[in-house]
Amino acid sequence: MELKLYNTLTRRKEVFKPLDPARVRMYVCGPTVYDFAHIGNARPVIVFDVLYRLLRHRYGPEHVKYVRNITDVDDKINARAAEEYPDLPLNEAIRKVTEKTERQFHEDVAALGCLPPDVEPRATEHIAEMKALIERLIANGCAYVEQDHVLFHVAAMKDYGKLSNRSTDEMLAGARVEVAPYKRDPMDFVLWKPSKPGEPAWPSPAGVKTPGRPGWHLECSAMSWKHLGETFDIHGGGIDLIFPHHENEIAQSRCAFHTPIMAQVWMHNGFLQVEGEKMAKSAGNFVTIRELLQDWPGEAIRFAMLQTQYRQPFNWTEAGVREAKRALDHWYVLTSDVEPAALSADAVTALADDLNTPQAFAAMHELRSDAAKGKAGAAASLKATAQLLGLLQLTAKQWTEWRPASVKIDETKVEASIAARTAARKSKNFKEADRIRDELAKMGVVLKDGPEGTTWELAR
Repeated sequence: MELKLYNTLTRRKEVFKPLDPARVRMYVCGPTVYDFAHIGNARPVIVFDVLYRLLRHRYGPEHVKYVRNITDVDDKINARAAEEYPDLPLNEAIRKVTEKTERQFHEDVAALGCLPPDVEPRATEHIAEMKALIERLIANGCAYVEQDHVLFHVAAMKDYGKLSNRSTDEMLAGARVEVAPYKRDPMDFVLWKPSKPGEPAWPSPAGVKTPGRPGWHLECSAMSWKHLGETFDIHGGGIDLIFPHHENEIAQSRCAFHTPIMAQVWMHNGFLQVEGEKMAKSAGNFVTIRELLQDWPGEAIRFAMLQTQYRQPFNWTEAGVREAKRALDHWYVLTSDVEPAALSADAVTALADDLNTPQAFAAMHELRSDAAKGKAGAAASLKATAQLLGLLQLTAKQWTEWRPASVKIDETKVEASIAARTAARKSKNFKEADRIRDELAKMGVVLKDGPEGTTWELAR
């Protein structure tokens, strides 16, 4: 299997050749833990989980290392901690917020069928590496100290801006550059800054006497270096991170280690909309993963997202997730009593072509059609291929018993009513059978009669 990936750095699709096939290394920017992750955050988690699964299939699980960080020092975290725990010292409040939010994030992405990364470093556990990077950059003449700040001097890197392919004017506008008297150049960005009273603070590097904390961009450079080395294979994230975050990561890492690259391949997933509009709290369409999981099973959310190729804009709709749920209902019925077997060659080939999930799904729908016709091996192949994509991970019983959290149903009463309806039908009392069906419909229960009996689900 030849794997091709689109590289944002070169703007073309390339055959992926790891630096070391025995140590395939991938870093993906993770969450800033101050609030529930939203549906936009779910997309890169799902996309790079699929890539992780594909790499493990291609090179073997023991030869792939996936690192996804946790940002646990940030102004938004400070603000949320002060708001939620006003009576606690700020650092203690921050710990409570970050621990709670990280736990929520793990629960949510696990429900979406995502594997945990091999390493999940926290920024605050890598201060020593950040300070070491700063010292290297100062020694190289790429960073300087001014007014208790340490700044990266962008002019020291000749090809700064290569990843985003922007002019200086575009970068100035895109970065919303802060005008500050301690900057030599408006484009220079913060590596380390003084902390305000009560904020998280550590002894500063480079002889700065005021305690401080790292800049956001520096955190990822330090954590990827610690766990993957000076250069590695793949760096991923959302398209919104290309500039300034990923551009600045490249600048820091390359200048610190005098390397021609930081990562060989830079991958970015496209933007997400909700019902055709940009998601925003002001628009009233801001949706968290946790909220969606109250109404839909995680695999349906995952299925819906993977209908669109990862680099393309994705439009989240209720109709789309409803259709995904229906498709999975059928897939679970078809594969309930089979063991996974050979993968679909067509689906794997599609995934190897820059994660072409729509084409992979087309191959799986063909398998579904063959399985419904009773063709030998189709259901087993469908199950194996779907599982490669993180789907069909549950038993058929677990899937059929899933219920929206917002709906309270007395399952014992439903089953008793179905038994009474079945008895009425056997005695040809169809009027009574219809009455029971209608009564259940008023409760939001839809019956499905089949050759093996009657099953039920909640109406949508």
